[in-house]
This record gives sequence, C-alpha cells and structure tokens, in this order.
Amino acid sequence: MRVLHTADWHLGQRLANQERTEEHRLFLKWLCQTICDEKIDLLLIAGDIFDTGFPSNTALKLYYDFLREVKDTCCQEVVVIGGNHDSVSTLNAPSELLRHYMVHVVGGAPADCQDQVIVVTSESGEPRAVVCAVPFLRDKDVRLSVPGETSEERETRLKQGICDHYAQLVPHILEYKRQGIPVLATGHLFAAGSSASDSEKEIHVGNLGQIAGDQFPVEFDYVALGHLHRPQTVNQMPHIRYSGSPIPLSFSEITDRKQVVILEFEQGKLTQILEKPVPCWRKLVRFKGTIDKVFPKIMAYDNGDLAFPAWAEVQLQYEHNLHDHTAKLHEAFALQPSVQLLIHRPLRTITHQSLDQQVAPEQDLADLKPKEVFLKKCEEALGENTPAELVATFDELLELMPQQEDALVKSAAAVSL
Repeated sequence: MRVLHTADWHLGQRLANQERTEEHRLFLKWLCQTICDEKIDLLLIAGDIFDTGFPSNTALKLYYDFLREVKDTCCQEVVVIGGNHDSVSTLNAPSELLRHYMVHVVGGAPADCQDQVIVVTSESGEPRAVVCAVPFLRDKDVRLSVPGETSEERETRLKQGICDHYAQLVPHILEYKRQGIPVLATGHLFAAGSSASDSEKEIHVGNLGQIAGDQFPVEFDYVALGHLHRPQTVNQMPHIRYSGSPIPLSFSEITDRKQVVILEFEQGKLTQILEKPVPCWRKLVRFKGTIDKVFPKIMAYDNGDLAFPAWAEVQLQYEHNLHDHTAKLHEAFALQPSVQLLIHRPLRTITHQSLDQQVAPEQDLADLKPKEVFLKKCEEALGENTPAELVATFDELLELMPQQEDALVKSAAAVSL
C-alpha cells in the first residue's frame, strides 16, 4: 500500500492582498497526476485546507473540484482533518455526502473518540490500514478551564490533554496491530523542537502544548503532521513528520524545499519514506541593500521558465531622500517584467548611531499579525509598561476566535434553514 501525506494548503490565501489561486490550482493538478504516477492508495491531508474559517467560493471550488478528480484516480480513500485555520462546521458540513465517495472528513474532535478511527479497506472489504484521524485539538477539547491556575499548570494540563487524546485511541487499534495491519495517525499541532516560519499562527496561547515525538503512542507506524510549513521530522524520528506547505506562504519560506511525503507499506510494515519535491510555479525573492546594490540585482534576476513572475520583498536601505530612492526602485521593476514588487520595507540607516537608535522598518498594517498590532497599540498608549495580564487576555481572545467563527457559521446555517 502506498500513502501520500500533504498538509497546509491554505486555499484562498492572499499575500500582501495578492491572490494565490492559480498557484494552488496548478499544485492540485500536479497532485492528482502524482497520485496516478505513484499509484497512491490513500491520501492524508493534515489540516489547514483553507486559509480562513470563511473560505471564498473560489477556494471551496478548488477543494471540491480536487476531491472529484481524485475519485477518478487509483486513490481509494482520502482522509481530511481540520487545522487551526479551518472552520469545523465548514469542513464537516458535507462529510456524510463525501463519505459515499470514500472521503473521510474529521473537522474537529468528535464526542466519541472512536469516530476518529478510520479503517481503510481493500475492494474485497479486507482492512489494509487504520488511520487515527486526529484534527487540531482546540483548548476546549483537551483542557477544562481552572480558575487561578498558573501558566505552568496550564501548560502541563494542555500537554497532558493532548497526550491523553491520542492514548485513548490505542485500545481501538490494538486488534488491528495484532493482525499486522499498519496504523497511521494525524495531527495538527506544534511539536517540541520543530522549526516554524513567520506565516504560522500560534496554535495555542504562546504555543503551549508542544509535545515531543516520544509522547505519541508507539503503536503508530507513522504520524502525519500539519501546521508547520517547513517540511521536517520531529525529534529525529523519521516516522513522525511535517510534510510542509506545498507553496511558500510567506517570504520567510523562500529557502524551504516544498514537498509531499510518500509512504510505502509492505506486509504491514513501513518500508520506505520518499520526499517528493513539489514544482515551483512562482518564486518569492528578497532584495536587501542600498539602491545602488539592489538595482543591478533586480535587473540581473533570472526567473527561468516559471509559470508566473516572481514576487519580491525589498528591504531598501537609505539615509536621506527616500522619495528619490523609491522612484529609482520602481524604475528597476518597470524594466524587469520577470519580477514584481510586492512588499517595500524602507530601512533608514543613520551613521554613528547604534542599532537601538535606528528608525524601525516601515510596515503595512496588512503585513502584521494581530498580536503585533495589539502590542504596538499598547506601546503607543501605555509605553513600555504593558501589563502581562492584558497581553495574556488578548492571547485568550485570539485562541477563542476560531471557536466563535464556528458558532457564527452554525448560526448562519440555522437561519438559512
């Protein structure tokens, strides 16, 4: 049996208000062809299918068109779990219908943990594999609030709740293990020791709840993780890994090697793990320096035969006359059609001043994360004396927002009925 692990598509994502639809469309087309070429039997999608809890019609169409096309391939079953960006209601709404097409969707943690145990069968009905389809575990799924608990107590309880959630699945898979049937698990979390990029949200307050690789049950032959966009293994354990995102979602990912992971099982054992590179359709590039250094770099840029022009972030260093430097920068991009200016960050450098005295980079509001905006506003209003309790309360609100989105979706659905 051959399995393909992918995650973090973020359909509908916009970078500096630029659409990524065509890049995603080409990826999904490539993925369908890869499933055929590699003779994939089972597809695992480990969360963050969409970039927001309210995906656009275009993003939804990409998702459903892909599932329809997969049905006509050799892939017998698909398992989809929800991530922290996904709305549980949006993913689960068509789950009963999709199950008839052998697409199993677990948008959020169900009341009965056994509903996460999916048995993948052959055409004759014999079990070939078992998937413990664990989605992103929200705080309410693994830890009840305790008034007055410290941050250390909260972290301990959160970690223990995640570990307990996986442990309670073990009794449901032991019989399959005795029969030599491989057991796979999914997860959408931040594992301890992993490397994140700028485009991931903190999955719990302060990224608490990080569990190590050896805290996953040993009964799992492979753990397919989502959330981190850099492909990587966890604690040097090759069978526990992030596939990473298929396209670079921020400029912090420009050096990442985008891939999907292909697994091969023989006689119930994991015999091979193949990292298959995903083609690049649009590059993200950075230019940094004075206009005299940046200008020739832009003019000499070679985009190869990629489908789309590259997008550039420019960190332009200057001392005076920013307007003149900016005008020359735009002139360079006007003369170079293979790369487009997406983000311009002027960096003012003043001679004989320390780093602390230099003017901070100018940033667009759209480029900042919500917490960064909040902290900047606190600094403006309160100076450097922002109470830690205020920041902790804001963190709590950030964590509750996806749950409120789900409640709004349910309310809207009820009204429409």
